[in-house]
Amino acid sequence: MGKQSKFVWMNGEIVPWGNATVHVSTETVLRAGNVFEGLRAYPDAAGSDVNMFRVPEHLRRLRQSMKIMRMTIPYTDEDLTNACIELIRANGFRGCVHFRPVVYFGTGENDAWDPAEIETGAFVLAFERPISAKVEKGIDSCVSSWRRSPDVAAPSRVKAAGNYHNSRLAKVEARIHGFGPPIMLNERGKVAEGPAAGFFLVRDGVFITPPVTADILESITRATLIELISERMGLPVLEREIDRSELYICDEAFFCGSGAEITPIRSIDQYPVGNGEVGELTRQLQKLYFDVVASRVPQYRHWLIPVYGSGQ
Repeated sequence: MGKQSKFVWMNGEIVPWGNATVHVSTETVLRAGNVFEGLRAYPDAAGSDVNMFRVPEHLRRLRQSMKIMRMTIPYTDEDLTNACIELIRANGFRGCVHFRPVVYFGTGENDAWDPAEIETGAFVLAFERPISAKVEKGIDSCVSSWRRSPDVAAPSRVKAAGNYHNSRLAKVEARIHGFGPPIMLNERGKVAEGPAAGFFLVRDGVFITPPVTADILESITRATLIELISERMGLPVLEREIDRSELYICDEAFFCGSGAEITPIRSIDQYPVGNGEVGELTRQLQKLYFDVVASRVPQYRHWLIPVYGSGQ
Protein backbone atom coordinates (compact mmCIF):
# COMPACT_ATOMS: atom_id res chain seq x y z
CA MET A 1 0.00 0.00 0.00
CA GLY A 2 1.07 3.60 -0.60
CA LYS A 3 0.51 6.74 1.45
CA GLN A 4 -2.71 6.99 3.45
CA SER A 5 -5.21 9.46 2.01
CA LYS A 6 -5.70 12.59 4.10
CA PHE A 7 -8.49 14.18 2.08
CA VAL A 8 -11.64 13.38 0.10
CA TRP A 9 -13.46 15.55 -2.44
CA MET A 10 -17.11 15.60 -1.41
CA ASN A 11 -19.90 17.63 -2.97
CA GLY A 12 -17.67 20.44 -4.16
CA GLU A 13 -15.18 20.60 -1.28
CA ILE A 14 -11.90 19.02 -0.23
CA VAL A 15 -12.58 17.70 3.27
CA PRO A 16 -10.48 15.79 5.82
CA TRP A 17 -10.79 12.01 5.50
CA GLY A 18 -12.69 11.65 8.78
CA ASN A 19 -15.28 14.27 7.80
CA ALA A 20 -16.30 12.58 4.54
CA THR A 21 -19.46 10.85 5.79
CA VAL A 22 -23.03 10.02 4.81
CA HIS A 23 -25.83 8.91 7.13
CA VAL A 24 -26.57 5.21 7.68
CA SER A 25 -30.12 5.80 6.40
CA THR A 26 -29.02 6.75 2.88
CA GLU A 27 -29.80 4.62 -0.15
CA THR A 28 -26.09 4.32 -0.91
CA VAL A 29 -25.60 2.60 2.46
CA LEU A 30 -28.83 0.60 2.66
CA ARG A 31 -29.09 -0.62 -0.96
CA ALA A 32 -25.72 0.19 -2.57
CA GLY A 33 -27.41 3.04 -4.46
CA ASN A 34 -24.41 4.48 -6.28
CA VAL A 35 -22.47 4.34 -9.53
CA PHE A 36 -18.74 4.93 -9.82
CA GLU A 37 -15.59 4.86 -11.89
CA GLY A 38 -12.13 3.51 -11.10
CA LEU A 39 -9.23 5.36 -12.73
CA ARG A 40 -5.45 5.43 -12.53
CA ALA A 41 -2.79 8.11 -12.56
CA TYR A 42 0.87 7.29 -13.20
CA PRO A 43 4.18 9.14 -12.80
CA ASP A 44 5.59 10.10 -16.17
CA ALA A 45 8.88 8.71 -17.41
CA ALA A 46 10.75 11.91 -16.50
CA GLY A 47 9.42 11.86 -12.94
CA SER A 48 8.22 15.44 -13.31
CA ASP A 49 4.45 14.90 -13.11
CA VAL A 50 1.64 12.44 -12.46
CA ASN A 51 -0.79 11.88 -15.34
CA MET A 52 -4.41 10.76 -15.07
CA PHE A 53 -5.31 8.19 -17.72
CA ARG A 54 -8.33 8.52 -20.05
CA VAL A 55 -10.45 10.68 -17.76
CA PRO A 56 -13.02 11.85 -20.40
CA GLU A 57 -13.76 8.27 -21.41
CA HIS A 58 -14.31 7.23 -17.80
CA LEU A 59 -16.56 10.20 -17.11
CA ARG A 60 -18.57 9.44 -20.25
CA ARG A 61 -19.15 5.93 -18.91
CA LEU A 62 -20.07 7.37 -15.51
CA ARG A 63 -22.70 9.53 -17.23
CA GLN A 64 -24.04 6.47 -19.04
CA SER A 65 -24.38 4.59 -15.74
CA MET A 66 -26.09 7.63 -14.23
CA LYS A 67 -28.49 7.86 -17.17
CA ILE A 68 -29.64 4.26 -16.81
CA MET A 69 -30.02 4.75 -13.04
CA ARG A 70 -31.77 8.12 -13.63
CA MET A 71 -29.26 10.02 -11.49
CA THR A 72 -28.36 13.70 -11.85
CA ILE A 73 -25.77 15.86 -10.11
CA PRO A 74 -24.96 19.59 -10.36
CA TYR A 75 -21.38 18.96 -11.51
CA THR A 76 -20.01 19.00 -15.06
CA ASP A 77 -17.30 16.70 -16.37
CA GLU A 78 -14.91 19.64 -16.04
CA ASP A 79 -15.90 19.99 -12.38
CA LEU A 80 -15.24 16.29 -11.75
CA THR A 81 -11.93 16.37 -13.63
CA ASN A 82 -10.76 19.35 -11.56
CA ALA A 83 -11.99 17.59 -8.41
CA CYS A 84 -9.73 14.62 -9.18
CA ILE A 85 -6.75 16.90 -9.83
CA GLU A 86 -7.35 18.91 -6.65
CA LEU A 87 -7.71 15.77 -4.55
CA ILE A 88 -4.52 14.12 -5.79
CA ARG A 89 -2.65 17.40 -5.22
CA ALA A 90 -4.14 17.84 -1.73
CA ASN A 91 -2.96 14.35 -0.78
CA GLY A 92 0.47 15.04 -2.26
CA PHE A 93 0.54 11.79 -4.22
CA ARG A 94 3.49 11.39 -6.59
CA GLY A 95 3.38 7.63 -7.18
CA CYS A 96 0.77 5.44 -8.87
CA VAL A 97 -2.70 6.57 -7.84
CA HIS A 98 -6.07 4.83 -7.97
CA PHE A 99 -8.99 7.26 -7.72
CA ARG A 100 -12.74 6.77 -7.72
CA PRO A 101 -15.48 9.30 -8.53
CA VAL A 102 -18.78 8.14 -7.01
CA VAL A 103 -22.32 9.45 -7.56
CA TYR A 104 -24.70 8.35 -4.82
CA PHE A 105 -28.31 8.45 -3.70
CA GLY A 106 -28.69 9.86 -0.20
CA THR A 107 -31.76 10.08 2.00
CA GLY A 108 -35.09 9.55 0.21
CA GLU A 109 -37.50 6.89 -0.98
CA ASN A 110 -35.94 3.85 -2.63
CA ASP A 111 -38.01 4.32 -5.79
CA ALA A 112 -37.15 8.02 -6.15
CA TRP A 113 -34.71 9.51 -8.67
CA ASP A 114 -35.72 13.17 -8.94
CA PRO A 115 -33.27 15.30 -6.87
CA ALA A 116 -36.36 17.05 -5.43
CA GLU A 117 -37.36 13.71 -3.90
CA ILE A 118 -34.01 12.17 -3.02
CA GLU A 119 -30.69 13.70 -2.05
CA THR A 120 -28.05 12.97 -4.69
CA GLY A 121 -24.36 13.72 -4.23
CA ALA A 122 -20.86 12.94 -5.43
CA PHE A 123 -17.46 12.31 -3.92
CA VAL A 124 -14.00 11.28 -5.09
CA LEU A 125 -11.62 8.97 -3.23
CA ALA A 126 -7.92 8.67 -4.06
CA PHE A 127 -5.30 6.21 -2.88
CA GLU A 128 -1.65 5.72 -3.69
CA ARG A 129 -1.62 2.20 -5.15
CA PRO A 130 1.61 0.69 -6.50
CA ILE A 131 1.50 -1.81 -9.35
CA SER A 132 0.69 -5.26 -7.92
CA ALA A 133 3.24 -8.08 -7.93
CA LYS A 134 0.54 -10.16 -9.66
CA VAL A 135 1.09 -8.07 -12.80
CA GLU A 136 4.63 -9.43 -12.98
CA LYS A 137 4.11 -12.97 -11.68
CA GLY A 138 0.62 -13.77 -12.92
CA ILE A 139 -2.15 -15.66 -11.12
CA ASP A 140 -3.81 -19.07 -11.05
CA SER A 141 -7.48 -18.72 -11.94
CA CYS A 142 -10.57 -20.91 -12.20
CA VAL A 143 -14.06 -20.80 -13.68
CA SER A 144 -16.55 -19.58 -11.09
CA SER A 145 -19.76 -21.45 -10.31
CA TRP A 146 -21.42 -18.02 -10.05
CA ARG A 147 -22.74 -16.63 -13.34
CA ARG A 148 -22.40 -13.01 -14.46
CA SER A 149 -25.57 -11.02 -13.89
CA PRO A 150 -27.56 -10.78 -17.16
CA ASP A 151 -28.40 -7.48 -18.83
CA VAL A 152 -32.13 -8.10 -18.32
CA ALA A 153 -31.67 -8.27 -14.53
CA ALA A 154 -28.67 -6.26 -13.29
CA PRO A 155 -26.81 -4.98 -16.36
CA SER A 156 -23.03 -5.17 -16.08
CA ARG A 157 -22.88 -2.23 -18.50
CA VAL A 158 -23.89 -0.09 -15.49
CA LYS A 159 -20.91 0.34 -13.17
CA ALA A 160 -23.09 0.27 -10.06
CA ALA A 161 -21.92 -0.74 -6.61
CA GLY A 162 -24.79 -3.22 -6.28
CA ASN A 163 -23.49 -5.20 -9.25
CA TYR A 164 -20.29 -5.96 -7.37
CA HIS A 165 -22.03 -8.29 -4.93
CA ASN A 166 -22.02 -10.72 -7.87
CA SER A 167 -18.27 -10.21 -8.27
CA ARG A 168 -17.65 -10.61 -4.56
CA LEU A 169 -19.43 -13.97 -4.41
CA ALA A 170 -17.26 -15.24 -7.23
CA LYS A 171 -14.00 -13.86 -5.88
CA VAL A 172 -14.54 -15.15 -2.33
CA GLU A 173 -15.47 -18.62 -3.63
CA ALA A 174 -12.31 -18.74 -5.74
CA ARG A 175 -10.15 -17.61 -2.83
CA ILE A 176 -11.63 -20.26 -0.51
CA HIS A 177 -10.59 -22.90 -3.05
CA GLY A 178 -7.06 -21.50 -3.33
CA PHE A 179 -7.36 -19.56 -6.59
CA GLY A 180 -6.87 -15.97 -7.58
CA PRO A 181 -9.66 -13.97 -9.28
CA PRO A 182 -11.94 -16.30 -11.28
CA ILE A 183 -13.35 -16.19 -14.79
CA MET A 184 -17.13 -15.76 -14.85
CA LEU A 185 -19.48 -17.19 -17.46
CA ASN A 186 -22.73 -15.54 -18.45
CA GLU A 187 -26.18 -17.16 -18.39
CA ARG A 188 -25.51 -18.63 -21.86
CA GLY A 189 -22.44 -20.44 -20.58
CA LYS A 190 -20.03 -18.22 -22.54
CA VAL A 191 -17.05 -16.40 -21.02
CA ALA A 192 -17.95 -12.93 -19.73
CA GLU A 193 -15.15 -11.41 -17.61
CA GLY A 194 -13.52 -11.57 -14.20
CA PRO A 195 -14.70 -9.83 -11.05
CA ALA A 196 -13.99 -6.15 -11.82
CA ALA A 197 -11.79 -7.02 -14.81
CA GLY A 198 -12.08 -7.68 -18.52
CA PHE A 199 -10.65 -10.81 -20.12
CA PHE A 200 -8.50 -11.68 -23.15
CA LEU A 201 -7.00 -14.91 -24.39
CA VAL A 202 -4.53 -15.56 -27.18
CA ARG A 203 -4.70 -18.40 -29.70
CA ASP A 204 -2.23 -18.78 -32.58
CA GLY A 205 -1.16 -15.14 -32.34
CA VAL A 206 -4.73 -13.78 -32.30
CA PHE A 207 -6.08 -11.86 -29.30
CA ILE A 208 -9.69 -12.79 -28.49
CA THR A 209 -12.03 -11.00 -26.07
CA PRO A 210 -15.76 -11.41 -25.35
CA PRO A 211 -18.07 -8.90 -27.08
CA VAL A 212 -19.82 -6.11 -25.18
CA THR A 213 -23.04 -8.13 -25.52
CA ALA A 214 -21.59 -10.94 -23.34
CA ASP A 215 -22.79 -9.29 -20.08
CA ILE A 216 -19.56 -7.37 -19.49
CA LEU A 217 -18.65 -3.87 -18.45
CA GLU A 218 -17.71 -1.74 -21.45
CA SER A 219 -14.15 -1.53 -20.19
CA ILE A 220 -11.97 1.49 -21.01
CA THR A 221 -8.84 -0.61 -20.53
CA ARG A 222 -10.23 -3.30 -22.84
CA ALA A 223 -10.86 -0.68 -25.53
CA THR A 224 -7.37 0.72 -24.97
CA LEU A 225 -5.75 -2.68 -25.42
CA ILE A 226 -7.74 -3.45 -28.57
CA GLU A 227 -6.38 -0.24 -30.08
CA LEU A 228 -2.81 -0.86 -28.93
CA ILE A 229 -2.78 -4.46 -30.15
CA SER A 230 -4.11 -3.45 -33.56
CA GLU A 231 -2.21 -0.20 -34.13
CA ARG A 232 1.09 -0.70 -32.33
CA MET A 233 1.60 -4.47 -32.25
CA GLY A 234 0.01 -5.04 -35.67
CA LEU A 235 -1.81 -8.16 -34.49
CA PRO A 236 -5.45 -9.20 -35.00
CA VAL A 237 -8.09 -8.85 -32.28
CA LEU A 238 -11.40 -10.71 -32.39
CA GLU A 239 -14.41 -9.74 -30.34
CA ARG A 240 -16.45 -12.93 -30.17
CA GLU A 241 -18.00 -15.44 -27.79
CA ILE A 242 -15.59 -17.78 -25.99
CA ASP A 243 -16.48 -21.31 -24.85
CA ARG A 244 -15.32 -22.61 -21.49
CA SER A 245 -13.32 -25.41 -23.10
CA GLU A 246 -11.41 -22.84 -25.16
CA LEU A 247 -9.93 -21.51 -21.93
CA TYR A 248 -8.08 -24.79 -21.45
CA ILE A 249 -6.38 -24.82 -24.85
CA CYS A 250 -5.43 -21.15 -25.25
CA ASP A 251 -1.81 -20.06 -25.50
CA GLU A 252 -2.04 -17.02 -23.21
CA ALA A 253 -4.68 -15.29 -21.09
CA PHE A 254 -4.96 -12.20 -18.92
CA PHE A 255 -7.35 -9.94 -17.03
CA CYS A 256 -7.39 -6.20 -17.69
CA GLY A 257 -8.79 -3.09 -16.04
CA SER A 258 -7.80 0.08 -14.22
CA GLY A 259 -7.28 -1.99 -11.08
CA ALA A 260 -6.03 -5.21 -12.68
CA GLU A 261 -4.00 -3.33 -15.34
CA ILE A 262 -2.76 -6.37 -17.32
CA THR A 263 -2.68 -9.36 -14.97
CA PRO A 264 -1.44 -12.57 -16.66
CA ILE A 265 -3.19 -15.88 -15.99
CA ARG A 266 -0.85 -18.88 -15.60
CA SER A 267 -3.48 -21.57 -15.17
CA ILE A 268 -7.27 -22.06 -15.28
CA ASP A 269 -8.90 -24.86 -13.26
CA GLN A 270 -5.39 -26.30 -12.84
CA TYR A 271 -4.90 -26.52 -16.60
CA PRO A 272 -1.69 -24.65 -17.47
CA VAL A 273 -2.18 -21.74 -19.85
CA GLY A 274 0.42 -22.34 -22.56
CA ASN A 275 3.54 -23.52 -20.76
CA GLY A 276 2.23 -22.27 -17.41
CA GLU A 277 4.27 -19.07 -17.50
CA VAL A 278 3.47 -15.51 -18.53
CA GLY A 279 3.17 -15.44 -22.32
CA GLU A 280 5.44 -13.50 -24.64
CA LEU A 281 2.66 -11.49 -26.30
CA THR A 282 1.23 -10.62 -22.89
CA ARG A 283 4.66 -9.32 -21.85
CA GLN A 284 4.92 -7.23 -25.02
CA LEU A 285 1.49 -5.76 -24.42
CA GLN A 286 2.30 -4.99 -20.78
CA LYS A 287 5.44 -3.10 -21.80
CA LEU A 288 3.52 -1.11 -24.42
CA TYR A 289 0.69 -0.29 -22.00
CA PHE A 290 3.02 0.91 -19.24
CA ASP A 291 5.03 2.94 -21.77
CA VAL A 292 1.78 4.64 -22.83
CA VAL A 293 0.67 5.52 -19.28
CA ALA A 294 4.19 6.78 -18.48
CA SER A 295 3.96 9.21 -21.44
CA ARG A 296 6.71 7.45 -23.41
CA VAL A 297 4.55 7.08 -26.54
CA PRO A 298 3.78 10.50 -28.11
CA GLN A 299 0.90 9.11 -30.19
CA TYR A 300 -1.17 8.52 -27.05
CA ARG A 301 -0.29 11.53 -24.91
CA HIS A 302 -3.77 12.93 -25.59
CA TRP A 303 -5.03 10.20 -23.23
CA LEU A 304 -3.12 11.81 -20.33
CA ILE A 305 -4.02 14.76 -18.11
CA PRO A 306 -1.21 16.10 -15.89
CA VAL A 307 -1.98 16.64 -12.21
CA TYR A 308 0.83 19.06 -11.39
CA GLY A 309 1.09 20.63 -14.84
CA SER A 310 0.63 24.17 -13.51
CA GLY A 311 3.76 23.78 -11.40
CA GLN A 312 1.95 23.35 -8.09
